[in-house]
Amino acid sequence: MTRALNLIPTVLDVLVIGAGQAGLAAGYHLKQAGLKFRILERGSRIGDSWRSRYDSLLLFTPRHMSALPGLALDGDPNGFPSRDEYADYLERYVAAIELPITFKTSVIKLKKTPVGLFEAVLSTTSRILARSVIVATGTFEKAIVPKEAGGFSSKVKQITVEAYRNPLQVPKGAVLIVGDGASGRDIALELHNSHDVTLASGRKRTLFPETFLGRNIWKWMDLAGFLSAPRKSGIGGWMMRMDPIPGRVRSLKALAVSGIKLKPRLVTADRETAGFQDGSSQPVRTVIWAVGYGRRSSWIDVPGSKDLNGNPIHTDGVSPAEGLFYMGRPWQRNWASGLIGGVGDDAEFIIAKINEDLRKSGQ
Repeated sequence: MTRALNLIPTVLDVLVIGAGQAGLAAGYHLKQAGLKFRILERGSRIGDSWRSRYDSLLLFTPRHMSALPGLALDGDPNGFPSRDEYADYLERYVAAIELPITFKTSVIKLKKTPVGLFEAVLSTTSRILARSVIVATGTFEKAIVPKEAGGFSSKVKQITVEAYRNPLQVPKGAVLIVGDGASGRDIALELHNSHDVTLASGRKRTLFPETFLGRNIWKWMDLAGFLSAPRKSGIGGWMMRMDPIPGRVRSLKALAVSGIKLKPRLVTADRETAGFQDGSSQPVRTVIWAVGYGRRSSWIDVPGSKDLNGNPIHTDGVSPAEGLFYMGRPWQRNWASGLIGGVGDDAEFIIAKINEDLRKSGQ
């Protein structure tokens, strides 16, 4: 499957950085287009980013919305695949599509040469030249730990959602989960049978039901155009404000009925005591941070590709820096961009743009 980097011929048409679902979908369309490309993956195995998440994780999109282009996902189309099932599917996908991937390789620096090519300096001390680059490093690069964490004493065990696996790693005593997104609610529900659990919420969340009029809600949302509506459209703007999550992860009311304590936003941490926005406080033994993920982009050293804060700039995944593209970004083009089911369409869009640019340049 892999080849030594020094055997990669001359200059690639496209270098893809990251072999998660976004990078693999890009690889599928690059192969269909007949372009010369390679995918780099820092892990040692396809799907390891999924296998490293908590044991009980289920995707919140059903199987019929979780397949990549060119290969179906086996099983009940309305069921939800587990993390290991999906990781194994991605591994089968690479074998079926025969994608060229180099493992255990990170990009230390991405820059442009004087002649306009991209040069990727690799962790293996090798370098790759490419006419275009797709950054597909995903949305789960680094779990966010807010500044409040520094206020807790060493007696409080702190775990990020990235590091959490199962209840066995959580000491006895009161557990505070900070963040009520899908992962935070999943973990709260998993722990409440063995621990005294409090869930601290942030902004208001909108939940939608799993089914409506006997059909899977995702089908209705797709038919109604909610998934594909551009982010700047009326529907897209409404969806961004709503920021819905699936009802499968349980409403706050249902979590409260199950015995989970609900608190508003965490605002202070004083040794072994957590303080909340409503003025209440309580002692804690363990804190699980489930407040989201940040991205690493300091390795991208391409002029014109970032804003003043160092954040990558793009429109629909297309960077203002010619030849640089992104995949797998939330709301990259629409709500579906942040879902597995949307990466295929985004990949097709990006590869069409790359093909157009290559034709214009006479490549």
